[in-house]
Amino acid sequence: MDSLGSDSVSSLSEEVLIKKLLLSHDPDGCHFDSELLLCAVEKIMICTAASEVLDEDLDANEKIIVSDIEELETLEALGIFKSETFCKISHEILCKCSDEENLHRRTMILFDLLGKYRWGEKVVLVLTSFVASYGEFRLLMQLNSSIPLAISVAMLKQLPTDVSPLKPQFNALSLLVDAMVDVTKCIIKFEKLPLSRVELDDETKAVAKSQIYIAVYWIIRGILKCFSQITDSTALKSDQISDSTIIATWELVSLAYQLRSIYDHLRQQVEVCHHQTETKLYHKLLNIFKETQVDNQELGVSDLKSKVVILLISRPELLSIEESLFLVQQTHNHPHNKDVEASYAIVWVPIPVSSTWTNAEMENFEYLSNSLPWYSIRQPWLLNSAVVPFIKEAWYCKSEPVLVVLNSQGTVTNPNAIDMLFIWGARAYPFSASREKELWQEQNWTLHFLIDEIDPLLTKRVEEGRNICIYGSNSIDWIVEFTAKMEIIKSAGVQLEMVYVGKRNSTPLVKDILANVRYKKLSSALPSMKTHFFWLRLESIRRSKLRLGKPENYTDNVLDEVSALLDIDNNDENWAVIGRGSNSIDIIRLEGPKIMECLDLFPSWGGNLAELGFFGALRHALAPPILPRPCGHDFTHPSKEQGEGVIVCGKCKHPMKKFVMYK
Repeated sequence: MDSLGSDSVSSLSEEVLIKKLLLSHDPDGCHFDSELLLCAVEKIMICTAASEVLDEDLDANEKIIVSDIEELETLEALGIFKSETFCKISHEILCKCSDEENLHRRTMILFDLLGKYRWGEKVVLVLTSFVASYGEFRLLMQLNSSIPLAISVAMLKQLPTDVSPLKPQFNALSLLVDAMVDVTKCIIKFEKLPLSRVELDDETKAVAKSQIYIAVYWIIRGILKCFSQITDSTALKSDQISDSTIIATWELVSLAYQLRSIYDHLRQQVEVCHHQTETKLYHKLLNIFKETQVDNQELGVSDLKSKVVILLISRPELLSIEESLFLVQQTHNHPHNKDVEASYAIVWVPIPVSSTWTNAEMENFEYLSNSLPWYSIRQPWLLNSAVVPFIKEAWYCKSEPVLVVLNSQGTVTNPNAIDMLFIWGARAYPFSASREKELWQEQNWTLHFLIDEIDPLLTKRVEEGRNICIYGSNSIDWIVEFTAKMEIIKSAGVQLEMVYVGKRNSTPLVKDILANVRYKKLSSALPSMKTHFFWLRLESIRRSKLRLGKPENYTDNVLDEVSALLDIDNNDENWAVIGRGSNSIDIIRLEGPKIMECLDLFPSWGGNLAELGFFGALRHALAPPILPRPCGHDFTHPSKEQGEGVIVCGKCKHPMKKFVMYK
């Protein structure tokens, strides 16, 4: 009788055995989803074990049998039963082993058959073949007493009518297969390590592979012996079963313990390998994004070659609906995108809240990744565990989404360009931090900048040089009064268009007001979604300005005006901004009671319209008269921060002249 608990294999040492196994292994062969097959193997064995416990519960047992059949059908659907290799494996397994030498020879024959597969795949294929055959046998045994067809098939196969004496052997077999499955999972985990990206230490790798070779040998050899024992046991007469079953059960239990020992050592070694690859991968990621690369192909996606890559890192639910749609508008649908769309790409990298993905997070990702016009990581839940901590630590990713910009060489040029894209859209290409500074140096506070490209029709009116009044309030009564007074100004010959932009927080009250403004035709109004875009953009302008810092001795008109609007809105005050043209600095902000006070005085200052024009007359009404000449006030600031736009003196309101001073 062959002792499967021996530490040696016939007369072969482990070193010689490993060399022989290596000769049969072709690493460049074909592959399949070994984890899916292994899952089916586990389910069949679970169903078989459960049916043995529930023999007296016929309804429950029938459900187990149905489940067992379904798993066998799963294997058939995968095409495994039809493969030539699988048929040859099954033939070897079903052949009877007469002695230890023959057992070893047939084990090596199986290694020759499986030469093109990886080590984990070798084991899974043999396990699948064994469990499929064993599952069919157990299924017949379970149906033998109730279904005539099963009884007939069992008689043809000369199977015993009573298998209760064999239950200890079947239980031992279940323990053995459990151990085999656990060892196989360890092997698959090792083979999934990103060894093409990072190298393990030679000794660590050698020890792991050596243990894997031995483990695979013993699993396959054990499977051959197992089925041979089962075949022998079912052919025994009733008076022969007792002693034979005890010996066979002991052998199976011994092998199970041996494989458990192999599993314990292999699991520890694989954990060492896993930790080592994670550490090396983390440091490699740090170096990739710090050092200048030839191109960005360390990312491994040929479609991104020579492009600026924007990594959108967020939770699986992405951004809010408004933010997501605004980002699409500012990139994919932006008027300037046609000029640069071939030069950059957005890649969504979703990061779960915890270390594991929930079903809801997976569903969110699947839906959004198929709906949005960006690249996305395929099956992000399979990302190496070193990648997520790197992303969180290197780019300060917490709960808020970030847009990390990599240039065409793969170097980080902006740790977060989300505000930049919300403000300028595709016009901000190549989205680097230096480009953000350049854009601010060129930018003045104008009506066109305030509304940008949020609404094409409104943008067109601004570009035509029309006078536009943008206003906000959460009081329909105030809006009725305000628009009525503005109509008086328009009746005096002033061309003025009014647009309601709601509030930052779109409450039911604000939605009702928006509907009333349209229904009563009090003025134009931005659609609800574009109202969200307007306020999102204002928040991005303030964040961007604050992040860059305010230069000393320099009045940042853009920051002051945007902050004022956001604060006014936060305090639920009424406000209005009146401006004109794309580049004109004629833009005036009114707020609170001052609005009505100014409009009530229109009969007084309206007389200046012919001489000063609308904006001149309005300014004259709001502030002391402009001095006939500049006041002579001056200030200095570094030339590198000097913008190209006109700077207005805060005292006399005259445009300031620019001079260059050398020290």
